[in-house]
Amino acid sequence: MRSNLFRTKNLRAILQTAEQAETRLKRALGPVDLTLLGIGAIIGAGIFALVGTAAAGSGDRLGAGPAIMLAFALTAVACGLSALCYAEFASVVPISGSAYTYSYFTLGELIAWIIGWDLILEYAVGNIAVAISWSGYMNQLLKGFGINLPWWLTSTYNNPMITADMLASSPHVLGLPIIINVPAVFIVFLITAVLVIGIKESSNFNTLMVVIKLIVLLFFIVVGAFYVKPSNWVPFAPNGLGPIMTSAAIIFFAYIGFDAISTAAEETRNPQRDLPIAMITSLVVCTILYIAVAAVLTGIIPWDQLNVSEPLALAFSYLKMDWAAGIVAFGAVMATTAVLLVFQMGQPRIFFSMSRDGLLPPFFARVHPRFRTPHVTTILSGAFVAFFAAFMDIGEAANLSSIGTLFAFVLVSGGVIVMRYRDPELKRPFRTPFVPVVPALGMLTCAILMIMLPWTTWVRFVVWLTIGLTIYFLYSRRHSKLKDEHEG
Repeated sequence: MRSNLFRTKNLRAILQTAEQAETRLKRALGPVDLTLLGIGAIIGAGIFALVGTAAAGSGDRLGAGPAIMLAFALTAVACGLSALCYAEFASVVPISGSAYTYSYFTLGELIAWIIGWDLILEYAVGNIAVAISWSGYMNQLLKGFGINLPWWLTSTYNNPMITADMLASSPHVLGLPIIINVPAVFIVFLITAVLVIGIKESSNFNTLMVVIKLIVLLFFIVVGAFYVKPSNWVPFAPNGLGPIMTSAAIIFFAYIGFDAISTAAEETRNPQRDLPIAMITSLVVCTILYIAVAAVLTGIIPWDQLNVSEPLALAFSYLKMDWAAGIVAFGAVMATTAVLLVFQMGQPRIFFSMSRDGLLPPFFARVHPRFRTPHVTTILSGAFVAFFAAFMDIGEAANLSSIGTLFAFVLVSGGVIVMRYRDPELKRPFRTPFVPVVPALGMLTCAILMIMLPWTTWVRFVVWLTIGLTIYFLYSRRHSKLKDEHEG
């Protein structure tokens, strides 16, 4: 029983599966495409929204103050350690599926299933949070043009700002108020359609979004730098070390996405070389931008006034520069659009890989005959995200996405140590330096960030894993293609 649960997949078999004609994906991406995909996934709702509440605090939670810059650096270190481990795996196993495929190769089928199920929290649930954030920014942008959508078309039932009078004034069906986040549903369906058409077309769309949001962030840094008051940085850490660590866990959501690059491995022309380059480059670029944005933001406006959902726009409004605030709002819409694209691209490819291994029903592995994209899983993932984005709370979605990603990082980092011990002679186009120190530090830092998340998030995470294990033992273990190979 134990050997069956932890059976590993042969590397040659993994690579051969990817070349089967009926499930082969189109290789069209180069290092620039992949790097832009990474930047597109990383820079989004996190930097445009969470930086404010992380600096100022929220409710009973104390903020990091200007030391939010340090929190960004600490989170970048944790992600960087994991990125080095991802890069080695991506160069050895250049297959769609990300950490799921890596775990199948090193840690066994059960762990691979757990991490594949866990990655749904990163991509699908994370995309729910991003779609809700996109809706908020778009609503603000439309108001700047004099377009005011009804509140009940841009909100959710559990929004604390909704009053009894507002509920009474909303449309009702069978006595129930109709409250639905229509912009969030719209953007998810639009992104899903783009992804079904093709990976290269999706990459071109992402490139446009990335260029726009980089221009907007640089605009904020350059223009805002002229209004920075160094006195706003004193004291640098007004509430001590604890809030800095808590803020690092919260803003981790701003870094989620660099690993999504690895889900496009089978659509990359030279994955052994290009994947490691793209992962590390995108992470470095985004870290520099994040710290610069945090420095300018807390230098313009006192940190204790940043507990808002649009802190960058608030900074320019604080300076009476409403035209600049409008530019930032536009950039936020572009940023979250790009994140939606990359995350919505990643999730179907996890399902695709799991189905190809027999752990999910065969129809999940269908490829469109013309576009050569996993259209079935793309459409199903889009429908899932759109449904919950219409009604779900953004805070819980972000926390669930963070804990799922951190858990994946822990397993990938541990997998590098296992692979070095088990297959020391394996050809590695990219090698994680200083093994086992770097992977061990990656596991430790990610575990610390997980501990800093709210206990309610842990409860939901355990429930989610329990559901996943139930599916595995009832269906996946019996239909595993690797099981048939072992028994044959």
